[in-house]
Amino acid sequence: MPERTEIRLSLPSKGRLAEEAVNFFAACGLHIDKPNPRQYAATIPALPNVTVLFQRPTDIVVSVRDGSVDFGITGLDVTAEHGGGDGKVLVLHEALGFGSCRLAVAVPETWTVTTLADLAAYAGELRQPLRVATQFPNLAGEFLVRNGVAPVALVQSEGTLEIAPAIGYADCIVDLVASGQTLLDNRLRALVDGVVMHSEAALIANRSALRERAAVLGVARTLLEFIEAHLRAEEHYLVVANMRGESLQDIARQIFAQHVLGGLQGPTIAPVIVRADMAATDGAVAGDLHWHAVQIVVRRDKLIQAIAELRAIGGSGVVVTPVTYIFEEEPARYKAMMEAVKGV
Repeated sequence: MPERTEIRLSLPSKGRLAEEAVNFFAACGLHIDKPNPRQYAATIPALPNVTVLFQRPTDIVVSVRDGSVDFGITGLDVTAEHGGGDGKVLVLHEALGFGSCRLAVAVPETWTVTTLADLAAYAGELRQPLRVATQFPNLAGEFLVRNGVAPVALVQSEGTLEIAPAIGYADCIVDLVASGQTLLDNRLRALVDGVVMHSEAALIANRSALRERAAVLGVARTLLEFIEAHLRAEEHYLVVANMRGESLQDIARQIFAQHVLGGLQGPTIAPVIVRADMAATDGAVAGDLHWHAVQIVVRRDKLIQAIAELRAIGGSGVVVTPVTYIFEEEPARYKAMMEAVKGV
């Protein structure tokens, strides 16, 4: 068969993760065009050589691992469970900011078991192995053995696990937990120290494709550039204000004397050209006011403090706008990817 030339990216096909993945790509400036919602293929106009496929999260990992798909967006949990551990699947970005959950051990709320040590003691007293229902037998088995919970019989199930203890085909479960409400509704309780791993949506890739196909490597860089720039921008605002000062250096000194007004590398300061016919306070002409425009990028969680500091040093007419992208010279994750591709 001829070598495949198209570049394939798989996204989740159903559920909340599917919707969030499509919205995330749009926010990154990589709109997905899918005219027919029933089709399992789409395009990204900004990346004309990329075909978007839609699969189950587990199938995405398997497809990336076997090389039939080059990139995928799926959970870290299924990546760890089905990635193979042989380096074929490379995690390019492990924190896309959606799909957050945790893989955890949960027991019936009627049990006095609250910790892994309690569970280990309980399992040791049973006449038969502790039955644990899970969709993650590799992760769950390793975690339980590592924490001394034995003997254990893993009951693999693809259905709803929360009902397993109630109907008697398992004693407890290892499952994904988001808010924890589903556990409460089914009279289950997560162990206080029973988190197997924290998970969220991740960008994964086939290592061999990155190494052997220059076009795939180029798409990887574009994806990381726009994803990183978008995620970084989400945490920042652009703040613009007018300030009086004798010079650019005078304004800069006042700004650097504050706590959160440094900007990314520093503030951008420029003279404001004031209309000659504008009268100034105290009878001074407008040209004597030495107005300057200041632009500063500030963290979202520091915005209130930044505005207060600007006002304290004479800032006025403060305008705050969202930031769409903040591009670095080269994303740290791209450098890490190149090292990983060359290293194995």
